[in-house]
Amino acid sequence: MADEPNAEAEMTPPGGMTADPGTVFSALAEIIYQGSDAGEMYSAICVAATMIVPGCDHASLLIRKSDGSYATAGASSRLAQHVDDLERRAGDGPCIDAIEEEAPQIEPDLTTPSQWPKLAAALLAETPVRGAMGFRILVDKRKGATLNLFSETAGVFDAEAAGRAAVLASFASVAINAIAKGEDASSLRRGLVSNREIGKAVGMLMTLHDLSEQEAFDLLRRHSQSFNIKLADVARLVIDHRGRLPSEPTA
Repeated sequence: MADEPNAEAEMTPPGGMTADPGTVFSALAEIIYQGSDAGEMYSAICVAATMIVPGCDHASLLIRKSDGSYATAGASSRLAQHVDDLERRAGDGPCIDAIEEEAPQIEPDLTTPSQWPKLAAALLAETPVRGAMGFRILVDKRKGATLNLFSETAGVFDAEAAGRAAVLASFASVAINAIAKGEDASSLRRGLVSNREIGKAVGMLMTLHDLSEQEAFDLLRRHSQSFNIKLADVARLVIDHRGRLPSEPTA
């Protein structure tokens, strides 16, 4: 459990503004490659969320322990940790529900009637948080963690923000599972490179084909299924061919 965020010196969040995702992922990968401890890596992932996800002011990683309780493994700020505490106290919310549900849990405006009224009331009374998102991370194929993002502005968490958060959650999943399995640095590097290539291919498709982040990712996934090859391999083909997708296989 991270008592104090310790990645700010490496990656300074600009308070909900967005930075170039490629630059942020490179910096994040370096922190991980350098053999930083798990707490520092988790906090760095949370800081990265505030840099690449539009509207994200704070972020945390919530992990479900073997006894069923929840703990904050990393956070970009003390406020993010406090939000996790409030959610644990309420007993539900987007972050806890995201562990159980496959779909991301998104509440862009907590000032309006919410599916989590008890938590919303506490957040409005005690914090500046006005929007929240939770994305499930599978740990060793089990529902074990969530990447949680919080905004101080109501209504800013849109499809683009959710798409970027989903890419970061995928990146986080590789790193967290590598630690859980005790994988060495080279194995971790291969997994992270695959996710970075997927993110780069998504960006190229968005630019060249005027797609949203989610539409571009879905397009990659459909081609992966059509060709029966890994998503990372399709992404590599897109990068090698400057944004062009491979032709559909003929019957």
